[in-house]
Formats: sequence, structure tokens, C-alpha cells
Amino acid sequence: MRWNTFLALAVLAAGVPALASAFVQDGCGAGDCRSCHSLSKSEAEGILKGLVHEVLSVEFSDVPGLWVVDVEDQRGRRGPVYIDFSKRYVITGSVVEVATRENLTRRRMIELNRIDPSQIPLDDALVIGDPAAEKKIVVFTDPDCPYCRKLHPELRKVVERRPGVAFYVKMFPIKKTSREKAKTIVCTRSLELLDRAMEGKEIPPPGCETDQIEKNLQLGRSIGVRSTPTLVFPDGRVIPGAKPADKILLLLDEGTNPSRQESRRAGPVRPVSR
Repeated sequence: MRWNTFLALAVLAAGVPALASAFVQDGCGAGDCRSCHSLSKSEAEGILKGLVHEVLSVEFSDVPGLWVVDVEDQRGRRGPVYIDFSKRYVITGSVVEVATRENLTRRRMIELNRIDPSQIPLDDALVIGDPAAEKKIVVFTDPDCPYCRKLHPELRKVVERRPGVAFYVKMFPIKKTSREKAKTIVCTRSLELLDRAMEGKEIPPPGCETDQIEKNLQLGRSIGVRSTPTLVFPDGRVIPGAKPADKILLLLDEGTNPSRQESRRAGPVRPVSR
């Protein structure tokens, strides 16, 4: 299925009070409409028949009047859709919480598509930080990607502030023009050349033949890496985009917070294809 993007700001900002009030007038005298409405997994499967491959779970959404239904498409990608209490409408797209500006749909998709990071081969990775560090974050990067270059110095800031964290950098050159640079970095396993490439400086041509780049591209596609940079956190969250050091540390700490574990109810992590 396709994940169309739209913002449900109107629902969250202006529509929520009116929506809740409407349900109360319709007979939810206690004001909590959840006690009056139910949606089983089998009902959701009937409503979504032909639209999704599998229904994983059903629960009440943070948005009054909606259930959030975790689904999987034919290619194994997982994400939420929303069904309203009338069971007449299916909503796809992004739900954004006004107060925090957090994209709740994106957060849920990240949680649903966690992988087992221990299955990612790291023999080819360049390590920024202490290889013996307890926390390992895998970074898929492209030496010609401007956002990767923006992220790169932030990685060193993180390890300076948190010695127990190390980054394992894997070459993932989406741009064909950066394949030769990526090969040079893989062949030499040189952090100095990686730094030079990320600074936009020229580096020597590759001095070896390697199929590691193709292996990394295949691996990345299997775990949902569709852009660079992409970070894989120790708890298996696959998070795209350049992040400042403060945000990386916040995301890392969220992964070890027991209160965050409750949202991970959609079954086992996705397998990694090597």
C-alpha cells in the first residue's frame, strides 16, 4: 500500500473538542467514548480487505474518535492507518500533535519497522569512537551527500560527550558519482579519508576491487534504508536524516527508557537480509 502524506492538524487543533462533544451528545454520557465503541482485529481485517496485506494490531488512537490500526503491506513494510468510530472511513497519512509538533504517525512507523541490529555485518564499517563501547549506532552514509556531511561532525561530538557510544559507519552511496569514493574508503578503512571526503576534499581512486558497496546497498534496501544518512539505533529503530548531537543522544536515551517500550506491540522485529 502507499503511504500518502497529509497533516491532520485541523483534527487535532479545532476538531478534537467538537468531535468529542458530538460523541457525548450521541450517548456517551460519561464523556469517554471508548467505553461505547469497539473494533476487533477481525473487523479491521474486513474493513481493510484488499487494501493491506495483514492487520497486525488495533488500539485506540491518541486522536479522539479514531482507532489506530497497525498494518503490513505486500513488501513487508509496516505502518498505521486510522479507522473512525463509525467504521465508515479509513484515514492514511500523518497525524501531528499540535502541542509538541511531533509526527505521531512517523514515530509509530519507526517503532513498527525496528530490526535486529546485531544481524548487520560490521566488518566493513569504520568506527568513530571506542570499538568496545557498549552502545553501537550504525550509520549508512554517502560521501557526496550534503546531509551526511552535516551529520558527520555531530557523530564526533556525541562520542566526546558520551564515551560509551560508538558509530559504525557503512558506505551507502546512493549517488553513482560517489561510488568510487565509497570504494576507496572501504578499501583503505581510513577514517582520515572518510573525514576528507565528508569535508568535500578529493581522495584517491580505489586501490582494490570490492563488492561491499553492492552488499551494503542490498542490505540497506532490506531494512528500509531509502535515503542518506540513516541511523540504526541499538534498539533497532531505523531513523533517517541528519541529526544534531543533542537529538542523537535524546533518541538513544529514549530507546533505553522503559516507558517507551509499551508502544512496541506489533510483533517481532523485521529480519535482516544479508
